[in-house]
Amino acid sequence: MSLQFLVDGLLTGSMIGLGAIGVTLTYSILRFSNFAHGDFMAWGAYATLVVVGAIGATFGKVAPIGALSFGWPLVLAAVIGCALTGLMALLLDFLLFSRLREKGQAIIVVMASFGASMALRSLLEFIFTSRPTYFSRAIQIAMPVGFGIRVTPDQIVLLILTVLLVSATHLLMTRTQIGRSMQAVSQNPALARVVGIDVAKVVRATWLLGGALACVAGVMVGILVQIRPLMGFDMLLPMFAAAILGGIGSVPGAVLGGLIIGLAEAAAVQFIGAEWRAAVSFVILMAVLFVRPIGLFGRRER
Repeated sequence: MSLQFLVDGLLTGSMIGLGAIGVTLTYSILRFSNFAHGDFMAWGAYATLVVVGAIGATFGKVAPIGALSFGWPLVLAAVIGCALTGLMALLLDFLLFSRLREKGQAIIVVMASFGASMALRSLLEFIFTSRPTYFSRAIQIAMPVGFGIRVTPDQIVLLILTVLLVSATHLLMTRTQIGRSMQAVSQNPALARVVGIDVAKVVRATWLLGGALACVAGVMVGILVQIRPLMGFDMLLPMFAAAILGGIGSVPGAVLGGLIIGLAEAAAVQFIGAEWRAAVSFVILMAVLFVRPIGLFGRRER
């Protein structure tokens, strides 16, 4: 029996986990479910694609890095794309979400995020059409590593990148002043204000971090699969399931939840059928809500 589905599950789980970090931080700090977060992934991927095209038009065709399918323009473009996506998330909060949060009705903010999601998705389709596109059409040769598993250089690099980003995010949340402030606001916003924490600064940092990580997840999808306007929307349910499974507010929990969801989806495709893949996230989400609503690493609110 081939264990290739494990690699596929880890890769899918990495993308879901990176996106779920933004979902869990937004919910724990801003107290609402942001349905537009999946579209941040798509906008990040397209922003990166545009910057790659601009670099290519300026410097000409650049050779890939080693055995990878992409070169330094994509690396630079991804960094710029992360900044642009974070700024877009910040702008959306300034124009829409912050004004509605002041009214104190979370359901209005949730519905607004759903509307923003549809608007962002439709705008992408209007600008770029719904036709899939790619960062590179180069074909990579998968290398056998045993047990029927084959991996490509791109897959190895992206798995390593996920580990580095998750570690850096965890250190940011636990070892820096802004990270500790984010944790304080997530636990008790009113008390955080009393002790002098700049809540507005924490909110800005949350949007920038969540948008940047969503962009990285979108770029990963673009490298390994394809880029299309619906790419983020298709991953929205798995990201929410991963955030809830890991425990709202927990960065390691969101990533672990993403890996569990990814592996479960890959196993469903391998042993049951591809048509059941979309149902796996929903089933796991319902099971967590019934058995342990606070998730694996969640803490009960007092």
